[in-house]
Amino acid sequence: MTNRPRRLKTFSYLGCYRYSLTFCTNFRAHLFVDAPVVQLILSQFVRAAGEEGFSILAYCFMPDHVHLLVQGDSEWSDGRRLIRRGKQYAGYAYSAAYGRQLWQPWGFDRVLRDEESSLIVARYILENPVRAGLARTVAEYPFVGSQLCELKALLESLPT
Repeated sequence: MTNRPRRLKTFSYLGCYRYSLTFCTNFRAHLFVDAPVVQLILSQFVRAAGEEGFSILAYCFMPDHVHLLVQGDSEWSDGRRLIRRGKQYAGYAYSAAYGRQLWQPWGFDRVLRDEESSLIVARYILENPVRAGLARTVAEYPFVGSQLCELKALLESLPT
C-alpha cells in the first residue's frame, strides 16, 4: 500500500481552479465494467459538482479507478469539498445498491497550472482506455465523456 498523498498546504482549493482527480476502487476491484454502476457513480459526481459549483470537463471510468477533469465555476467553488462530497455520495450510493465499500480511503488530485491546456489534459484522460488496450479508439469505449458537451464534439476539439 502506498503512502497517503498529501494536498498542498499553502493552497486554498477555493475558486475557479481546474483539477485532475483520480480515485481508485477498494482493493483495486474491477467495479467500473457495467454501465449501471458507472452511471450511478457518475450521477453522484455530477450531483456533487453541481452543489459545489464545478463542471466536469472530462471523465473516464477505467475498470478499477476513475479520472475526472473538473473546473470551479465561481470564486466559492471548493475543490476539497467537491472531492469529499463526490466520493462520499458515490460511496454511499454504491454501498446501498451493492453492499460493498467502493473507494480506497484517499485519492489523487492535481491542480492544473494556468498555462496547462484543459483540452490536452482532457485528451490524456479520455485516451486512457486506448493506452490500456481496452479499446482501439476513444469513441468505442463506453465510459468516457464530459458533462459540458457531447463526446463527438469534445473529440473533434482535441488537438492531435
